[in-house]
Amino acid sequence: MIILEKFTQEDFDQLINWIHNEELLTNWAGSLFNFPLTHQSLEWYIKETNDLAGSDAFVYKAVDAETSQVVGHISLGGISRKNRSGRISRVYIDDQLRGKGYCKQMITAILRFGFNELQLHRISLGVYDFNTSAIKCYKASGFALEGVTRDALWMNETFWSLMEMSILEDEWRAMNA
Repeated sequence: MIILEKFTQEDFDQLINWIHNEELLTNWAGSLFNFPLTHQSLEWYIKETNDLAGSDAFVYKAVDAETSQVVGHISLGGISRKNRSGRISRVYIDDQLRGKGYCKQMITAILRFGFNELQLHRISLGVYDFNTSAIKCYKASGFALEGVTRDALWMNETFWSLMEMSILEDEWRAMNA
């Protein structure tokens, strides 16, 4: 089982080591960061996050409850309390641990937090269309495809298209009844 714990300065080095090239950084964070990741950029990233009463972003490390090993990273941001919506972003699983079901557990944990703790109605995400394992995970977690933003990003002499997906509170509750 995955437990989400607040991502702090003590976690910076691990994430920096995971995100070791520009293409990986772009796949993880789009154009939010410049390569390489730095402590300074990550300080900015976590500033004013994880306050249940007022933050518009929640940034977590994903911890395997049995082994206490940090297996990944995930955030829920773009919180609109008025519209009861948020957006999952920056999902990453340690390269050595992929294919072990951690993605679905991380998504389940962040959806539980978003729908139960934040009382959101809609949670969305974007995923590049070549990331087939992530797409499979998101579909298995109940996300529906809303559309594709074609040729949204230019990287390494090619365009990347972005798939937009979402899940609504009622859909999630029906899956978890």
